[in-house]
Amino acid sequence: MGEFDLIARYFTRPVHQAALGVGDDCALLAPAPGMQLAISSDMLVEGRHFFADVDPEALGHKALAVNLSDLAACGARPLAFTLALALPRVDEAWLAGFSHGLLALADAHGCELVGGDTTQGPLNLCITVIGEVPPGQALLRSGARPGDDIYVSGTLGDARLALSALLGHIALPADVLARARQRLERPTPRVALGLALRGIASSAMDVSDGLLGDLSHILQASRAGACIDVDAVSKLIAASAYAESAEGQFDVELLRQCTLAGGDDYELAFTAPPARRDAVATAAQASGTPVSRIGTVQAEPGLRLVDAQGLAVEHRYASFDHFR
Repeated sequence: MGEFDLIARYFTRPVHQAALGVGDDCALLAPAPGMQLAISSDMLVEGRHFFADVDPEALGHKALAVNLSDLAACGARPLAFTLALALPRVDEAWLAGFSHGLLALADAHGCELVGGDTTQGPLNLCITVIGEVPPGQALLRSGARPGDDIYVSGTLGDARLALSALLGHIALPADVLARARQRLERPTPRVALGLALRGIASSAMDVSDGLLGDLSHILQASRAGACIDVDAVSKLIAASAYAESAEGQFDVELLRQCTLAGGDDYELAFTAPPARRDAVATAAQASGTPVSRIGTVQAEPGLRLVDAQGLAVEHRYASFDHFR
């Protein structure tokens, strides 16, 4: 099978929102009048971002999900995406699974594949996603203000828990690993929540490299500091059955490392004034996404951690960095 046969069979579909999709040198998009385009790219590399034996359908899902998560953090509605794909060889069974996972998530969010590139080489996936947002309504990292509440959506830490088990660092019962691995390989982009938070959240970003590391980007952009309740965060891990498997004893340091700095969560961290707590609750309910209040923005720079009793906790939790 040649390159263009591969594209035609697995990645060419009729477009409904784009003016022109796959087949020409460029795609053509026509955003709604007066809207701004939101654009983001993410690359997934075999051996760095995923295991060689990962289910191709799950990989297709995740490849697009991590990009949709960026749109969610901006409060943008997905429009279209491009796919740059390097393959060691043409494996039709792999391509069928990968394209199914990719396009199923695309259909769920009304996001059309409009172009890209294919080549032979080490397995590498790069997606550029395009969304739209009304002028002045994009969620940014720079709007947090002292006194704002700090929230996070969904659950944290399960992806890191699964990764630790798959790397052989910890042992997990099969059922617990299966649930945690689902969060690692099939994250849920919080697009509906991002849209619902427009006009409510003062800042936002997605949690991809670890909560504390990503939150520090908001604080830096906003020229502010924060105080985080580490016990409130630690309760957000979904694999609660792990504690039962360990006879009720959950290693506190492992729990904190996973939830505070684990990465691969693809939840939203955001801030909002205390006066908007009811609006945040309404947005969470309307989007079907649980949110938890985990701290407060402060005027003094720096990130301070406390436990449930308000006692200081040493900040020794390093988030993921590709070059460290």
